[in-house]
This record gives sequence, structure tokens and C-alpha cells, in this order.
Amino acid sequence: PLLLPLLLGLAALLGWGWRRRLRARGIPPGPAPWPVVGNFGFVLLPPFLRGRTRLSRRAGAAGVEPGAAGPQLILADLARVYGDVCSFFIGHYLVVVLNDFRSVRQALVQQADVFSDRPRVPLVSILTKEKGIVFARYGPVWRQQRKFSHSTLRHFGLGKLSLEPKIIEEFKYVKEEMQRHGDKPFSPFSVINSAVSNVICSLCFGQRFESSNCEFKRMLDLMSRSLEICLNSQLLLVNICPWLYYLPFGLFRELRQIEKDITIFLKKIIRDHRESLDVANPRDFIDMYLAHAQEERRSNSGSSFDEDYLFYIIGDLFFAGTDTTTNSLLWCLLYMALNPDVQAKVHEEIERVIGPDRAPSLTDKAQMPFTEATIMEVQRLTVVVPLAIPHMTSEETVLQGYRIPKGTLILPNLWSVHRDPAIWEKPNDFDPNRFLDDQGQLIKKETFIPFGIGKRVCMGEQLAKMELFLMFVSLMQSFRFALPEDSGKPILTGRYGLTLAPHPFNLIISKR
Repeated sequence: PLLLPLLLGLAALLGWGWRRRLRARGIPPGPAPWPVVGNFGFVLLPPFLRGRTRLSRRAGAAGVEPGAAGPQLILADLARVYGDVCSFFIGHYLVVVLNDFRSVRQALVQQADVFSDRPRVPLVSILTKEKGIVFARYGPVWRQQRKFSHSTLRHFGLGKLSLEPKIIEEFKYVKEEMQRHGDKPFSPFSVINSAVSNVICSLCFGQRFESSNCEFKRMLDLMSRSLEICLNSQLLLVNICPWLYYLPFGLFRELRQIEKDITIFLKKIIRDHRESLDVANPRDFIDMYLAHAQEERRSNSGSSFDEDYLFYIIGDLFFAGTDTTTNSLLWCLLYMALNPDVQAKVHEEIERVIGPDRAPSLTDKAQMPFTEATIMEVQRLTVVVPLAIPHMTSEETVLQGYRIPKGTLILPNLWSVHRDPAIWEKPNDFDPNRFLDDQGQLIKKETFIPFGIGKRVCMGEQLAKMELFLMFVSLMQSFRFALPEDSGKPILTGRYGLTLAPHPFNLIISKR
């Protein structure tokens, strides 16, 4: 009869010793982990239980609705308990969270060569094979692929005025679609998503897709769904037991089918390009990549450029280039509807600089500081990739006096950086004027980093800025936006997936 209590006591003693041993290594402070699972519990808890945890209850002090806190909010609250550089464990894997600008800059810029790798997360490795640009390992192959990809996108207009007509063309379809709703409420999600994706398609595939194209619409739906379910607690278990990914039921089967369908769609586009390739006259990114791969093969250089790697780069551009900018534009529209006084000032500036008829141009930016400040303030509050893409240390190092072992997963909490009261006055308030000086001119702040910083900074930053400005100004030039009278106050904490998306909302437009 004494055996069970003795065993339980021994297990408790071993667990206590294990927890003390983990926290005795000079690593950043954090909650004591439990044997086997570490601190994984509070990540896996569903929202309605998360709201009852000590950390989530404390989030109320930061203006966060209890139970609605996403991981970026929970981790920001972790910093209020343990400091701006803190840690927790997923199983026996150490995760270090950087919650302030100083630590993010020190790690990602000043110690970039150590902090620029990607973690070997089983679910991500299964889906990406650690290829492409976003999730590939840091090293010579990644640098070659990123350099080529960036220069090729610039060749086809990235950051140049030559890309403007394609973005403005997409707005025409957006305008037509929105006008069909008249004065009735409608959801702007699908039309914005389609337009943003088509800009990427023009650069990568050399074509745009009609919104009525069933296959294209289905791909966008599948893309949104995959980003939504990849952070579901069931799917996160794949990172502990990778074999779960191959279970023949539930979300596991659904994600495998989504992966298969998107693979068929993208590989067909690559195959069609290969069959019609004219090396002397490349039409788009895929043509340029295929031509470069052919040249590399002829030189027998053992190059990493091949159709398989191209597939993963196209997937990165298609996913990341669509989801992030779509959500940024949706947040902009929502904040305009919630702040009619700011919307009126944006309208006034557009009227004064551009007028009612001429299409906007990037050359107008310099004369439109309030509009630019408004976009920046929306980005500051929403930070569509709030935890960036996780980094990993490639060797042991020291950060702000703490020992960071090799292979540590690093989470730069960009949401926390942009809500830091030491940097931003009244950080939870929407106030575009914080980006303007006394003369009404734009202030560039080094602490404003919605696209990240360092060697892994978003490759599509220039494209996103172009799309955001031109699309937002075009929308505001044509319409006034309001919420339906019977709609409740929108939840502004957002829906956390790979990106931070607004909760579904409807708008009413009126012509200007």
C-alpha cells in the first residue's frame, strides 16, 4: 500500500530536480517547466481555458480582452513577469522571447550571423522540406536563392514605377466588385485577397486570374484555410510526434489534401512555363528562374537551382505575398470605418494632392504625409506577422548577459515592440499623428519594424509598401467606408494564424 505514494513522491522529486536543473544554466528567466511537456501546456490550452491562466488574467492590465489573447499577447505578458528577454520550454526545447526593440536589434542585426537560422520544426519541415526563402536554413544556398529571387523581382518591377499599372489595374476590379453591393453591407475579404494575390501572380506567373476563375478562388480558399489550421493545437502536436501528420482523419488528413491540391496547381504552372520557355524573352519570375537553372546545369556547378526549389520559392511568394498585404489592407479599411475623423483627413489630403480622377502614383507619397502616417499607424497596431517567423541560434552565444545555447528557438515579439509604452505614448491608441512632426512631415522611427529587421527581413517589403499605398489611396479616393449600424464593435485583437488577420466584418461604402 505504500508503493504508490513512494513512486509518486519519487516522480515529484525527480520532476522538481529536472525543473531546477533546466533553470540553472544561465538562460533567460521564465516559468519553471514540467517534465516531458515543458511549458507547452499554456500554448495548447484552448482560448476559453487560456483566459483562466494566471498569465492571461494579467493581460487585462494591458488592455487585452481576457480569453481573446493570442500567443503574441500571452508572450508580451510573460515579459511583464520575467523581463523583456525571457524563455519557456516546449518539451525540452528552449524558446527565448525578445519583447523589446533593444533585444530584437541586438539579436537580429548586431548578432545576425548567429540568430538568422530557422528552427527544425517537424510540421514546417514536412510542408516546406526546408527549402524556399521563408523557412530555408540560413547558409550559402539560402543566400544564393534569396539574392537571385530579389534581383529577379526587381527586374519585373519590384520597387519601381513600372509595377504601378498592374496594381492600379487590380484596383479597377476591386472597385467594380465593391460597387455591385450598392449601399448594402458586404465583406471585403475575398475581393481584397483576390486583388493582392493577382499582383503576385502577375510577377511570378505572368498572368492574372479572374475572380470568377474557380480554380484560382479555390486556391485562395485553401491557402487561407491552411494558414488557419497550421496553428491549431492538434496540428501543433505534430511537432512532438511527427507521425501524427499522416493520420487518416481530421485536420491531419485535411492539411495533407490541401498540400496536395496546392502542389498540383503550382507545379502545373511551372510545367506550362517549362514547355513554352523562351530563354531570350523571359515573361516572369518562373521563366527567369528556369532559364538560370538551365544555365547552371550547363556549367556543371552543382547548383541548388532546380524546379523543386523553384516550387517552394513560388509557394513562399504566393502565400506570404498574399496573406500579409491582404490583412494589412483589411485592417486599414476597418480602422478607417472606426475612425471617421482620420478618414476625413485622408480624404482631404487625397483631394488636395491627387484630385478625384487621376490614378495615384508612388511619386505622390512625399506630398501625402498624413496618409502615409495613417497606414503606418495601422501597421504598428496590427503587425500582421506579430511574432515574425521564428529564428534559431546556429551556435551558442550571449544576449544581454544571458546564455543562449545553440539550437534555441527565438521569437521576436514585434507586436510587443510596437506596443512598448517606453517608445510609444499611449501605445494602445490609434493616432497617426505620432508619425508626424510639428510641421506635419513624416517621422521615420527605427523602432517601427513591421517587416522585421536583419538578414531575414521580409523580401517583399518594397512590394507590400507599394501595394498598401496605391490600393489604400485608390480605395479612399473612390469611397467612404462605414460599419453597418447594427454591427457590434469589432474585436481588434485579431485572429492569429501565420499572420494576424482581422475578425470577419462587413462594410458599407458610399461614393465620393
